[in-house]
Amino acid sequence: MNARTAPAKAEADATARPPLVRELLLVAGLFLVYKLGRQLATGHTGEALHNARRVWDLERAVHLPGEGTVQSALLHGDTLVHLANTYYATVHFPATAAFLVWLYLRRPAHYVWARRVLAAVTAAALVLPFTFPLAPPRMLAATGLVDTARVYGPSVYGPPQTDHLSNQYAAMPSLHFGWALMVAIGLIVATRSRSRLRWLWLLHPLVTLLVIVGTANHYWLDAIVATAMLGVALALIHPPHRTADGASTPHARRSGRGSGRRMPVSPEAPVLAGAGR
Repeated sequence: MNARTAPAKAEADATARPPLVRELLLVAGLFLVYKLGRQLATGHTGEALHNARRVWDLERAVHLPGEGTVQSALLHGDTLVHLANTYYATVHFPATAAFLVWLYLRRPAHYVWARRVLAAVTAAALVLPFTFPLAPPRMLAATGLVDTARVYGPSVYGPPQTDHLSNQYAAMPSLHFGWALMVAIGLIVATRSRSRLRWLWLLHPLVTLLVIVGTANHYWLDAIVATAMLGVALALIHPPHRTADGASTPHARRSGRGSGRRMPVSPEAPVLAGAGR
């Protein structure tokens, strides 16, 4: 039984894995569309600063914690604030890429699900810079916050007037936080082990949240909006189902539960479900 199950499972995993070249082109294309879309949303400096004041006042009105509290903790030492700036500059893209690569190699069905969720959130995030351009708190004098990347380094941004690689007036939503939260959720869902240690993946979005706020690159509200957008995407795009033994449950077997009879399952039938491409 085990001898037949293992090859069948391996074959199913291979069948569910999308073509590598196609996935590389798709992910690269999505990234380029996102960068181009954010660039097209530039040129709203006055409106972005006005919206920044509105967001700041709203956060104070609803009694959200002050971003300055987090920054004050970082500014206790040059080393800590430098580490925060480095985390902001270097972890975002590599962590997300490593997450997708691991899912592609080890959990193909979950990879397709995660890629769809990330694409949906990223596409939705392109709309806000057009409808609600927002300057980060480091640009708003009323916040009293320090641009830690400029003062302590390293920085990924140049002067806003000459920075043609990024749109610095598109703070909402924070994809730094949205992607980090999806990485944690994806790894928790895809991990077969029942160990509680897998919940430690939530440290990644937690640290990311403290970093983006403490470095004055984002407001709390940027992370809240990113979380809401991710929640909608997760509600609409469902992950593959797994049984208690960690295997994915095929649709055919689940649909046969209420019929009073067991559906025959071929050893060559895919055991991964929800991997529609």
